[in-house]
Amino acid sequence: MNDKYKKLLLVGLILIPFLGSAQVAKKRWKAYRIEYIAGLGVTNFLGELGGANRVGTHAFRDLEFSMTRPAAMIGYRYKLSPTFAWCSKFSYGIVSGDDALTKEHFRNNRNLSFKSNIFELSTNIEISFLQEQVGHRYKLRGVRGMRNVEISAYGFLGIGVFHFNPKAKLDGQWYQLQPLGTEGQGVVASRSKYKRTQLCVPLGLGAKYAIDRQISVGLELGLRYTFTDYIDDVSKSYYYDRGGSLVEILADRSLDDKSHVGEQRGDPRWNDAYVFAMFNICYKIRTGRVNYPMF
Repeated sequence: MNDKYKKLLLVGLILIPFLGSAQVAKKRWKAYRIEYIAGLGVTNFLGELGGANRVGTHAFRDLEFSMTRPAAMIGYRYKLSPTFAWCSKFSYGIVSGDDALTKEHFRNNRNLSFKSNIFELSTNIEISFLQEQVGHRYKLRGVRGMRNVEISAYGFLGIGVFHFNPKAKLDGQWYQLQPLGTEGQGVVASRSKYKRTQLCVPLGLGAKYAIDRQISVGLELGLRYTFTDYIDDVSKSYYYDRGGSLVEILADRSLDDKSHVGEQRGDPRWNDAYVFAMFNICYKIRTGRVNYPMF
């Protein structure tokens, strides 16, 4: 064998491990396409009640951090490709708002408050812009070849359905607000009672750190745009004058003593929104076989 062929053979022998690693890496995501997810975190509310010390806005700057409440989630992720994944989740959280927490004059004088459980079922498409690459089976010092990239990051967008049920507290007892129709819903023809099950659009960002091939931990921050302005039971104008019935008391709890019938109570231009921030753990299920190299 002449020197030319010896050199080609040597180059081939050197490249074979790298080409093998690259091919295995391309197939490896298929071996672990399914992930089960569980998470704990917090939720917060963006709506009329409470908020920053300014006129209400439809943005994160209106967030009242003291109203942060616990949340939990379970989910299922299926990788469609190294870049795209489909993820379905069931999430639970508590949202609340209180006008007593803001110094903005109108909102503080309105003096309304609420809380509601949120039960959400959503399905999202995730797009990875930093993909996890698992290289050596073991993190051995001095071993050459493809290295582990344990961190991955993604954005997501989807559709969901959620259930809420706003309540207010009076004399130590909690009352459901939707059946009362605090803005005249169900009393006047132009104001029908709102549905407590509504659609939402989840969108946000997430990141994961791979502990090993099957287990990873992560953080996900997601905003839910909704198609209702009544998560806090406040949207339009006052309908009832101040009186002694339960609906009248809960509809107008203003600090002043004047009548507010016909005056602005909420802001119907913007629908309500809420936020989930979750720490999660993911467990991958092996769904196929890959012939791993011996390095």
